[in-house]
Amino acid sequence: MLHRAAARRTLLAALGATAILTTQRIASGATTEATGSGLDDPAKKDIAMRLVCSAENSSLDWRAQYKYIQDIGDGRGYTAGIIGFCSGTSDMLALVELYTARDPDNVLAAYLPALRAVDGTDSHDGLDPGFPAAWRKAAKTSVFRGAQDDERDRVYFDPAVARAKKDGVGTLGQFAYYDAMVMHGSGMDSLSFGGIRTRAHANAATPADGGDETTYLNAFLDAREWAMRQETAHTDTSRVDTAQRVFLDQGNLNLDPPLDWKVYGDSYYIG
Repeated sequence: MLHRAAARRTLLAALGATAILTTQRIASGATTEATGSGLDDPAKKDIAMRLVCSAENSSLDWRAQYKYIQDIGDGRGYTAGIIGFCSGTSDMLALVELYTARDPDNVLAAYLPALRAVDGTDSHDGLDPGFPAAWRKAAKTSVFRGAQDDERDRVYFDPAVARAKKDGVGTLGQFAYYDAMVMHGSGMDSLSFGGIRTRAHANAATPADGGDETTYLNAFLDAREWAMRQETAHTDTSRVDTAQRVFLDQGNLNLDPPLDWKVYGDSYYIG
């Protein structure tokens, strides 16, 4: 998925002394490892949602994105909702099928044949002109918002966190896996999450295999950036360079606030 809208933000706070000291410790060659709760802790999960929203919507208000829908010109058709479900990549279809199973008379049910027909393409055939308005109407219902939450977790969040925990990485690494899965999908080809992880593992051992966590995560982010640069729509790697890499360089493996980062030149802060 692609950055959606520009919204310049002011950087609200400088890095704290603890982060600076941690960065100095890493620079001196100290081995680091994460401690504390994982990304599935509710507070950390909310941080993850806000981090992704900064890259996908130029906002920290991820709950305002249930109604979002737009064709951003990346070859995936309509991109919509809290995680960028796409009409061309099956996840939007799966979401509307789940919604319809829970509420058969919903306003999107009539578009299921069209969603099945356009899956795998960027076509709007059978969706225009009414689908965007129907999506926004559906987003006013708690059933559809709940379906978006559940599909996000089933397809992206839960598998990413589970794989990261098996690899022995902490909260920041779990987020790196999740963000990669959101953008690239969970497949095994070289440009999907599985291929990115394989490329990283070829250059550094995971903590579960006895490797250093920081070294491995640097290799993973290197592999992620390589994959991004292979697609014209994703050549801006700032969601890695000036966000995840910043936290890693600070030694913030637990993804603890305060967090300062930039995406596409826009500055964000979580205190």
